[in-house]
Parts: sequence; structure tokens; C-alpha cells
Amino acid sequence: MTQLEEPQAKTESVIHDPREDWLRTDRLPHIWCPECGIGTAVSCFITALQRSGIDPKMVSVVSGIGCTGRVAGYVKLDSFHTTHGRAIPFATGLKMANQKLKVVVFSGDGDLISIGGNHFIHAARRNVDMTVICVNNFNYAMTGGQVGPTTPTSAICSTTPYGNYEHPFNLPGLAASCGAVYVARWTTLHVRRMIQAMEEALAKSGFSFVEAIAPCPTLYTRRNKLGSGLDRMRGFRDNSVVKNGADPHTVDIEFNGPIVVGKFVDIEKPTLGQNIDASMLKALGDAYQRIETPDLTRAEQRAFDNGHEDQE
Repeated sequence: MTQLEEPQAKTESVIHDPREDWLRTDRLPHIWCPECGIGTAVSCFITALQRSGIDPKMVSVVSGIGCTGRVAGYVKLDSFHTTHGRAIPFATGLKMANQKLKVVVFSGDGDLISIGGNHFIHAARRNVDMTVICVNNFNYAMTGGQVGPTTPTSAICSTTPYGNYEHPFNLPGLAASCGAVYVARWTTLHVRRMIQAMEEALAKSGFSFVEAIAPCPTLYTRRNKLGSGLDRMRGFRDNSVVKNGADPHTVDIEFNGPIVVGKFVDIEKPTLGQNIDASMLKALGDAYQRIETPDLTRAEQRAFDNGHEDQE
């Protein structure tokens, strides 16, 4: 009589997603609602950063307050979760203190364009060398779905139960009119195109801006009876009109109307740092010594590397 062999335990092959290396997985699961578009925007950003070839140790991500403001806590990079509306001035200080950094501001429409609107327009005017990614879900999602600076006219929010009566900002038009050197808009349905836009924005010198139109299923979508998350993706598919090179001042978004997407601005001009150098050299000549970011000593470099290893 043959002895029956014990069945071998089944081994499941786990496919490793390389994007996980860029996330603080110990903080997952995240706080975002099912069907929210912020996670898609973060995934696009990580993929773009991977493709860019930029040293992750030289990247700083700054976020403000709100649902999108939580991005800074989930990416495994040097990141800063700042006060409401102050992500851009904080990021400006980082860039001016260390010109070698690639500084990225990743926040929402309320944080960047309402309480942070003054900082947004002046950073674009000065052409501060940073990339700004704005997730636009058309309301203040974290605090109850109040009307915001990008809420379309007639849309229902908690503070406009009979429909919004204020004119919203056209974000690409605002960024372009203030001097941004790169301006693009895509929805969270257009994953490949959003990745490309973010990669191009990261490669630009100067103030680059990418708007990511995203669904807010719990508040904006529900209150306006726009259906499920899949319905919102169908809506993005059916209502999006790709117009690369369109005049950014003509791409306003109306409630349930067409969404013009594409790359609208891609120009070159001196950054704030370059203008400072040129102005001071003209005024002071050889007496002017540009403030260079000092190279780290060996001890400082070891401490810097050890700090990043602790995050891994």
C-alpha cells in the first residue's frame, strides 16, 4: 500500500507594482472615498516621476489642506503638509533656499485657488521654478461639499442648495494670464495623457501647471445626481474635447457641459532665480556672488542617505 503524499501548499504569485516603492505603504489604506479621482492623479504623478529620471532624493512635495492635501503624507519623498492655502509660498522658500531641488505642489482647487489664490497668481507671475498639480473636484470636499472657486454655475453644493450663482475660475486661463510657462488639463479618465503632461511639466524650468479634473462621488457627484463613479468616467469620455493648443481663456467649464482638455501653453522664459542673478549682476558686476547651494559634506550626505533609508 502506497502512502499518500501530502498535498503541497499552493503558492500565490504576487505581482509587485513598482509604484509601491514610492508610497508610504504603512499609512495605507488611504482616507479617500471609493471612486474618488485623487488616487488616480497620484498614480499618474508617480509614474511621471519614475519616467522623468529625476533623483527622488532631490524631489520635495508640498501640499496644503483638504482631501488632496493628504498626498504629502502618502508619497515616500521629502514632503510637507502645510497650512491652508500656504503650499506655494512654502514651496517657494524651498526652491529659493536650494535651487537644486525639484519642487512640486500637489493640492486641491480650494486650497490653491481660494485661500491660496493670491500666492498662486504671484508665483506664476514671478515664474518660480516649480510644478503645481491641482486636483479639481469642483467643491470643498473634505469640509462638507461647500461651493468653491471652481464650482460651475448652477451646480448644487451644501452652501448653494438651489444652485451656484457665482462665476467660477477657469484655471488654465488664470495660470496662463499670470505667466505660467506650461499649462495643461486632463481628466482622471485620460491616464496616459495626464502622465505625459506631468512628465512634461516636471521637465520645464519655471512655473508649470497641470489641472486634473476628478470626481467627488460622496458630495459633488451625489448632490448633483451625476450617477456612479463609472457614470462619471463615461461622462468624462463623452464630454471631453481634446484641443491641444487651444486659447486657455476659452476653456471654461459649464455644469454638465463640454470639458476642453489638452496642452494649452508650452513656452520658455527666464525663471525667478535667473532674473535675480541677471539683475544683481547688472547692478553689482563682479561684486555679486550668486548664492549657490553648498554641496553636502560626507557626514551630511551619510545622514541624508540614512534618513531616506529609514523611510524605506
